[in-house]
Amino acid sequence: MILESLLLAAASLQVTQGEVVAIGQDRQLFVDRHLVESTEGCELRLAAPRDEGPVFEFDAPWEGRFCAYSTVIAHEGGFLLYYRGLGESGADGSDLERTCVAVSDDGVKWRRPSLDLFEVDGNRDNNVVLAGDPPFSHNFSPFLDTRTGVPAGERFKALSGVEASGLVGWSSGDGVRWERVRQAPLMTDGMFDSQNVAFWSEAEGCYVCYMRTWTGEDYTGFRSVSRATSTDFLNWTESRPMTFTGEGLEHIYTNQTHPYFRAPQVYVAIAARFMPGRAVLDAASAERLGVDPGYFRDCSDAVFLTSRGGLTYDRTYREAFLRPGVGLENWVSRSNYPALNVVQTGPAEMSLYVNQNYAQPTAALHRYSLRLDGFASLHAGFAGGVLTTRPLRFEGNALEVNYATSAAGGLRVEIVGAEGEAIQGFSRDEAGELIGNEIDGAARWAGDADLGALEGRAVRLRFHLRDGDVYSWRFHRVPSSVNAPDPRNR
Repeated sequence: MILESLLLAAASLQVTQGEVVAIGQDRQLFVDRHLVESTEGCELRLAAPRDEGPVFEFDAPWEGRFCAYSTVIAHEGGFLLYYRGLGESGADGSDLERTCVAVSDDGVKWRRPSLDLFEVDGNRDNNVVLAGDPPFSHNFSPFLDTRTGVPAGERFKALSGVEASGLVGWSSGDGVRWERVRQAPLMTDGMFDSQNVAFWSEAEGCYVCYMRTWTGEDYTGFRSVSRATSTDFLNWTESRPMTFTGEGLEHIYTNQTHPYFRAPQVYVAIAARFMPGRAVLDAASAERLGVDPGYFRDCSDAVFLTSRGGLTYDRTYREAFLRPGVGLENWVSRSNYPALNVVQTGPAEMSLYVNQNYAQPTAALHRYSLRLDGFASLHAGFAGGVLTTRPLRFEGNALEVNYATSAAGGLRVEIVGAEGEAIQGFSRDEAGELIGNEIDGAARWAGDADLGALEGRAVRLRFHLRDGDVYSWRFHRVPSSVNAPDPRNR
């Protein structure tokens, strides 16, 4: 079984040397080497998210220092935040756990709606959407079902449960009032002792679940991830372990795998990397900060993984995506755990959210910002460099590039044939130089070269970059009048 999984994973990820990759009009990101043939004088560089500070403090009486397993969902022009409310540590799935929701118009300012659904400590004026039904508030993880034709009353779905209960499925029409899709669990072949995430994959045409498993029996080895699929959310395949490119295993506590909203064929996983027994605090420091005595002997950060379906996570970037911040409060066990999903919070900005100060009175959710598409980039210094893609076929008549240069830098996009042969009108010398900072800058060539004439032909792109970054690119179709030469790029 393990060998079979490895072979399937490798087959799902590899692009055979010389194989022409059909990309259609899909946006391409520099999150892996999927389309990279070669680089010279440049590199793929992981971004550093910017800490925008705490945006939501877990300080309501029904919340507390052990709030965790957050999920952020963009919905109807606003945002929903789901999380576990818990003020005391204990066994997974206790009756003290409850599931809460907060709402926001902009992803920055959050508020608790008064739902009057569940009484907690004699009070119904709260934002609790599930309580008194252990163990299902331990790790309740919802998603917005984007499958075409899904009934309005089932547009939200969720999974929750522990090993003893199995993973139980839930549905909701409004994201507030939830019902089980059936009494029996949907999956029983995992440990589930963490957040177990699911979504509808347009790229694969099925529901996909990434669940917590371990590499050894009876919670031994490494905390890891397995995957199962379903066509109807009710009947799931047997789970199979995910594999990871690169050498060595690490404890993946939460995987937070989801399709990137501007390139859904790419699954982004901003995963919590757990370092058991790697202590930074001593007992005196933990006491001074008010850390629960059981939660200062480990530390955590976050890493950036991707997948394109199948059973492999790509680890192009092995360094931390999110380092713990300044101050001992950031080096506490099970802190720095990213919420599920990255969402757009501005014309050029996207945000991810991170649970911090776990097991402390100051437990809160922080917002981190990134440039749109900016998980990673093709980067070149002042001396310049070139990246050449594998052979590809595209659809459309225009090329859009997300890039940033210095005032002295620039970018030219050359198009050559599959064997590297020159194509008249699209050479480096004929490419207009792109200078500036654009999310959707238009690549152009001298003489109004007809990019549509190359549609369906096997070609390669060469990015000639100096003192700048390229974050993404995509072919698309525009009216011919829109594709006229731009004097800025001559």
